[in-house]
Amino acid sequence: MVPEAAADKQFSATTGPISRRFSLHQRIALRSIIFVGYWVIRLIGPTLRVSVSREEGAQETIEQRPLIASFWHCCMIPATYICRDRGVRVMSSNSYDGEYMGRIIRKFGFVAVKGSSSRHAVRALLGLRRALDDGRTVAFTLDGPRGPRYRVKPGPVALARSSGVPMTMFHIAVDRAWVLNTWDRLMIPKPFSRVLMRLGKLIPVPADARDEDLERYQQELQQSLDRVREFAEANINKAGTSEFPYYKAKPSPK
Repeated sequence: MVPEAAADKQFSATTGPISRRFSLHQRIALRSIIFVGYWVIRLIGPTLRVSVSREEGAQETIEQRPLIASFWHCCMIPATYICRDRGVRVMSSNSYDGEYMGRIIRKFGFVAVKGSSSRHAVRALLGLRRALDDGRTVAFTLDGPRGPRYRVKPGPVALARSSGVPMTMFHIAVDRAWVLNTWDRLMIPKPFSRVLMRLGKLIPVPADARDEDLERYQQELQQSLDRVREFAEANINKAGTSEFPYYKAKPSPK
């Protein structure tokens, strides 16, 4: 087992000073975004009234691990609070957006693994594979860092085949939110909003799956993400009812 402090150094590139590859203006803006982003999540998160719904064959609990989780970029803020303090490793791009998101989520117990579908993908996938071997859950915001929106990329499928760990997926719907005018339509839940998190059926990828089979599993993942999104958004008004009672978080695993 890799000690937590060592794991942070092994997987994360967001612990030191903000990179000088950004301009002075960008570095100042990053500090402001990180400060505001952290406090928005820290203050609004405890007020959210969260319900969790599962498809048949989905993971038993949010705490279950290891898994390879996928969700859409628009859900980043509520997902950061709901899944906090569990040592989840998250693929984080080397972009400006990836820099501030990586630093914000680190404050909530995540570890950002640097890489994207276009740059340093192999190195990042190797880091995620080590995390899975260590019993950690890893996560992808699959349409990040710049879209196209709601389009699956191949990373989770390749990782599931090489690791033997199944893929999971979820979507989070919010009944009242500020929605930013950005490519991902990022949601910022309003205080005391109702939230419905829908978990999809686990998808295993056999180790002997051929390369031509991976496209089929990628399409299955796409369909699952579309399905849980449609369900969550159609049923958000049922959050907190007897059908979807409010979720009581369990203690974080050590």
